[in-house]
Amino acid sequence: MTSELEHGNLTVTDPDATAAWLTQVFEWQVRWSGPALGGGYTVHVGNGSDYLALYRPAEPLRSGNDSYTQLGGLNHIGIRVDDLDATEARVRTAGFAPHSHADYEPGKRFYFHDADGVEFEVVAYDD
Repeated sequence: MTSELEHGNLTVTDPDATAAWLTQVFEWQVRWSGPALGGGYTVHVGNGSDYLALYRPAEPLRSGNDSYTQLGGLNHIGIRVDDLDATEARVRTAGFAPHSHADYEPGKRFYFHDADGVEFEVVAYDD
């Protein structure tokens, strides 16, 4: 049996704005948008096989603590790309600051935080 991650669901302040920079940086598409749980709003953005669901509840959002010290916290989302340098340029153009660059087995990576404080790891593997 083969299993794969189909989607993740994040709470964000502005699903449309987050989807806009995700489509720009990772060359994804908006797959669906509309009403969601409890009067909220969701945008699904990704490729043909997997996506991120970007959810905004009807009630105002509150910030949480550091995810690495919060039980059940989301620490980061890893995105694999073919061209790390081109993706990093798009991350900078979107207004985010790449950090923690590293070469490691089996590739290279960097991280950045979006406007909601979600950390993304971008990785390219050596082929």
